[in-house]
Amino acid sequence: MTSDTAVASQESSGTDSEYITHPRRSDGVLVHPPISTDAPWIIQRGEQYLRVGADLARLVAAADGTKGHEALAAALGANWTAAVVDTAVRKLVTAKVFHDGAATRRKRPLRVPRVKVVPPLTVQLTVAHPQRLLSRALPAMALLGLKRWGIIGAFLAAGGLLALAGLGPELSEVLGRPLSLNVYGGVIVAMLVASALHELAHGAVLAYYGGRPSRMGVMLFYLSPAFFCDVSDGWRLSRNEQRVRVSLAGIATQWVIAGSAALAALIPSRGPWQDGLLLFAVACYIAGTVNLLPVVRLDGYLALMSHLDIPHLRNWAMADARHWIARILYGGRYKPELPQLQWAIAFGLACMAAPLFIVIPAIGNFAPLLQRMGVVGAVLMVCGLGYLVWLLVRGAARTAVEARAAGASRWRIALSVTLLTAAMVCAMLFIRMPYTVAGGYVVRDGGRVEVLLPASVDRSAIRPGTAVRLYRAGLMGQTATGEAVVTSDHGTATTAPLSAFAPVASTSLSLPATGYTLAVTQPPSDRTGNAQLTLGRGALVGWLYDTYLAPCWR
Repeated sequence: MTSDTAVASQESSGTDSEYITHPRRSDGVLVHPPISTDAPWIIQRGEQYLRVGADLARLVAAADGTKGHEALAAALGANWTAAVVDTAVRKLVTAKVFHDGAATRRKRPLRVPRVKVVPPLTVQLTVAHPQRLLSRALPAMALLGLKRWGIIGAFLAAGGLLALAGLGPELSEVLGRPLSLNVYGGVIVAMLVASALHELAHGAVLAYYGGRPSRMGVMLFYLSPAFFCDVSDGWRLSRNEQRVRVSLAGIATQWVIAGSAALAALIPSRGPWQDGLLLFAVACYIAGTVNLLPVVRLDGYLALMSHLDIPHLRNWAMADARHWIARILYGGRYKPELPQLQWAIAFGLACMAAPLFIVIPAIGNFAPLLQRMGVVGAVLMVCGLGYLVWLLVRGAARTAVEARAAGASRWRIALSVTLLTAAMVCAMLFIRMPYTVAGGYVVRDGGRVEVLLPASVDRSAIRPGTAVRLYRAGLMGQTATGEAVVTSDHGTATTAPLSAFAPVASTSLSLPATGYTLAVTQPPSDRTGNAQLTLGRGALVGWLYDTYLAPCWR
């Protein structure tokens, strides 16, 4: 034992001497031998997987709390000495692989909780452990092999795209007009089934390569219901391309399902059945494509991370991007986290901007529909924008803290923050935005047309002469059907059919609303539809308040 190690051991001879001199594995730590000759040794602690060399793995396996450093060195072989064991033990204690004496030893191994919260907006509920179920699918996968199954799937996915192209007019009509609640309900159920098959595909490919899917269940992913399958055991696989295939298996399955639905829609059967198949096929293709984006923590990112064999790739890239921004704004010296990747900064910037380019367009596309939902829709919009603001504030604060730690001066940080704040204030005051209000319309008996507004709309801004545009709206498109102006001085309490506020075909469901009489040059062809009122232009700060905040308490 060297003198430095001896001193360290003497300094730790107090309360921590027992777990340093006679180390043992922490609760729930497992040592996995290689699943093939070229695969790594794996140390697992809960859901964390660490790839290590054979010597270190044998040390962890041998540490049962009864052997000292000399005994461990003797058991491990000639490459080990008591000093080497002591150094390794201290590092493994820091990594929580070895027990650190902070808590009493539990009788049961560490388990992933049944309900798990994954920041920022995901809640997972484990329902089953799919290993036994997936083992039954292995003979079918082995029958043709992944390559042949992949070729069949590619033909189905490509054939579905050709089918959608051939059904272009029907598809455009389905996406641009209201559909029945039965069609929407069927598509939602089908999407949930497709999501379950998507996750099972991840686990099936992992099991095909010898891995073990640990758990499967349902989750709320950014407030949307979905399924999940934990394939963290993929880090035990020997080759990067195997982990890539595990990551992409769900997307491939979803595209195969989409292609099959699109091909089925070719069968001549105009009506709700074809409407549902077309909408379901488009939704599956879109879901798979979004999943392929590498800048969001989805399957495409996992595939890229597996291909490069760089765990936590996104975190390191965003750190390099923050440091690049901090160097420009605040100065300082920074050590690159991914020096081997020339595109790390660009990738990190894209990852940081991804929520802006995903959430903002989504809110913009669905804002009229959310506005028609009244207070509930307004609260959902505020939650989405609040999440973006929180991300921006957190990122800015973290960048400033890291800049200060890197040697940036306080005065430069303060000056940069002041200038950025002033620029934002100027943008709020001088950028002008058109202020529009979303509602619906109905043609009453006798041909009288009314515009219908939910309770969350600022009715004080509506006056005779206010311009109104009338639309036929679908889930992914709309068509202008007429123009009108408000003629009544004040609104009248009434009810509105659901089809006036949402892209739903005629139904008996109705909602409370305020109606204003309209003067139209030509009555629209549909008895109900969507409407948009133009109320002028205003500063960005006022537009944000009137559009997103004020509807929450009107």
